Amino acid sequence: MKWLIIAVAKGRLEDEVKKILAQAGLGNVIDSDSRKLIFEDDKNRIRYLVVKPIDVATYVESGVADLGFVGKDVLLEQEKDVYELMDLEFGKCIFAAAGFPNTLIDKGEEPLRIATKYPNITTNYFQDRQKIELIYLNGSVELAPIVGLSDIIVDLVETGSTLKANGLVILEEMMTISARVISNRVSYRFQHDRIQQFLDEVKKGKMVYAGNSIN
Repeated sequence: MKWLIIAVAKGRLEDEVKKILAQAGLGNVIDSDSRKLIFEDDKNRIRYLVVKPIDVATYVESGVADLGFVGKDVLLEQEKDVYELMDLEFGKCIFAAAGFPNTLIDKGEEPLRIATKYPNITTNYFQDRQKIELIYLNGSVELAPIVGLSDIIVDLVETGSTLKANGLVILEEMMTISARVISNRVSYRFQHDRIQQFLDEVKKGKMVYAGNSIN
């Protein structure tokens, strides 16, 4: 039987995926404390590639990986040519426009200066609404409105504690984000039955994990 190759985003999503795989009866071969990047489940013929979240969709689109576990934010920002097969319904957070209280988002003809790590998502969201000036930052975008670099920020918000600590508030909730399973288009065609079997197992594991979390 051919190996099924799956790219998994490092970090918090990796931890959640491991729990679901364990509940699905697919074992727990990924060792987060190891420096290894490839883990093999010989029994089920599954090979896991542990990569940075931003790289998951690239591995899947290129065909190096058949499937991937990744956040919806990455998919929206990168617009890769992959199939989105399942919403895992964890890792939930929101994309939000944030700034100082009473900051105006709709400024008419005056451009709205937005600091963000997500230029594509931001552009698509505001394109038919408001002229914007994008300021791409890789670090803590919350600093930008504080020092006057931007009017607002667009970023992922989970708890809102960082915003609050810096005197910022959510001005507008844009969309909800969660973890997804994606597939390479060719793999989905030629390994459809194998992929569907894996998805069914993941779905069962997700239900058991969700039940245990509630209890």
